[in-house]
Amino acid sequence: MTRKKNGLRLAAAVLGISALALTGCTSAAPSGSEGDGSNGDAASAPITLGTTDKVTSLDPAGSYDNGSFMVMNQIFPFLLNSEPGSPDPSNDLAESAEFTSPTEYTVKLKSGLKWANGHDLDSKDVKFTFDRQLKIADPNGPSSLLGNVKSIETPDASTVVFKLKVPNDQTFPQVLTSPVGPIVDDEVFPADKVLDDSEIVSSKAFGGQYVIDSYNKNSLISFSANDAYAGLLGPAANKSAAIKYYADANNMKLDIQQGNIDVAWRSLTPTDIQDLEGQENLTVHKGPGGELRYIVFNFDTMPYGAKTADADEKKALAVRQAAADLIDRQAIATEVYKDTYTPAYSYVPQGFTGAIEPLKDMYGTDGKPDAAKAKKALEDAGVQTPVNLPLQYNPDHYGPNSGDEYAMIQKQLEADGLFKVDLKSTEWVTYQKQRVTDYPAYQLGWFPDYSDADNFLSPFFAKDNFLSNNYDNPAVDKLIAAQRGMTDPAKRTKAIEELQTMVAKDLSTLPLLQGAQVAVAGKDVNGVDKTLDASFKFRLGVLSK
Repeated sequence: MTRKKNGLRLAAAVLGISALALTGCTSAAPSGSEGDGSNGDAASAPITLGTTDKVTSLDPAGSYDNGSFMVMNQIFPFLLNSEPGSPDPSNDLAESAEFTSPTEYTVKLKSGLKWANGHDLDSKDVKFTFDRQLKIADPNGPSSLLGNVKSIETPDASTVVFKLKVPNDQTFPQVLTSPVGPIVDDEVFPADKVLDDSEIVSSKAFGGQYVIDSYNKNSLISFSANDAYAGLLGPAANKSAAIKYYADANNMKLDIQQGNIDVAWRSLTPTDIQDLEGQENLTVHKGPGGELRYIVFNFDTMPYGAKTADADEKKALAVRQAAADLIDRQAIATEVYKDTYTPAYSYVPQGFTGAIEPLKDMYGTDGKPDAAKAKKALEDAGVQTPVNLPLQYNPDHYGPNSGDEYAMIQKQLEADGLFKVDLKSTEWVTYQKQRVTDYPAYQLGWFPDYSDADNFLSPFFAKDNFLSNNYDNPAVDKLIAAQRGMTDPAKRTKAIEELQTMVAKDLSTLPLLQGAQVAVAGKDVNGVDKTLDASFKFRLGVLSK
């Protein structure tokens, strides 16, 4: 097995995989014609991934979630990508990519690039892709990652020049590897709206390692290798692959146990993980990770929000502060997640350069809940108790334990009579759309797009951020923009630390938990470990039957 062969890929945190993947020992492929996987031809054998994640949209402009990006990683090309085992950007479609001036990032494309449908893949597609992201600016899309792009020029068919607002943007190469980075076919995709999945599939507008052969959304997707792919990752390790979707993690657990799927990824319960760890044909590797779970407050519609009948900015802040004082993160981590998560006291997870823990000092007492402190915050602001707090969570996308997690949060907030929580849940496909307009406070989770603390700051706290929760602090926005261009590492680290303290005072989101890293290995039919590369992206195509 070689690390230069990469097939089916998943998006994951730079420090590792925050959700659990299990690779199983499956029986050898049946005997048959040459190249069917028999006689040790592992690369020819299909590989099947099982997941409870859902696809929101295959259009890169229309979704910003793990389930959708996992599929996009297989079917779309990127200007820059990351090799297995490294978070660092490397050339994918690009022949070269560099700053040609402090505000110009120039990419030269490889020659002779083609889409799977035969269309030419050139600089027009690249400009179209990013202009389109900015024009559509879908609230569930990743266009906020392009906040530093001023304009895009294409001097010729193989050259793309990104004009940047902030010079020396230290994050921009990483942005090109992120969910906003998949390049699309300008002859297929409309410039001003999200394209339906069925039209993407029928048009064969694919340029990644794989093409989609059949597509039954959130049920089963079948892939085959794309011979036209000429990028960093090389030929797909498996000539065919599939993703099978599960509504119930118990059924996925059963299938991985029985060898009906090769990989189970997102999301099994902590109890399931404990059960499966001891099985001879399965291997699970764990470590610290970069996933963040948190509550989002909508500054317009939360209690005392700007568009409520009793709007009061001071009272709204006190409500957020009191909630932060009452949450017992360690209890949630231990009782709900069996310590597969750890408490999060900041917006940048521990392990990233610049990470500090301002919430531990500012709320509760040394990270533990403090009801007296919460009561005082509300009383000082003149807030009548109990505060009626509508709180929404999602029961499927963030794993089957979300219900237990938010039941515990409700209990913690209500324990001392300071809150009355109206707890409700919504399935993910609906949740993604309604969270922006309908939920005063709600659950979200975050898997970083690239290995930099900025990715935990810009998408949440810059003006017109991905959360669309009406938070706007000009000083925060200014410092976010400035730190991207700081070439002095010490100065930039200080700015990142300052930003965490600033947003901790505003509490537009309330961090709860930091996810565990899971690097996964299964066993092949010979009982040999099949090691996954745990980095910003990890590849599953090397896990042949």
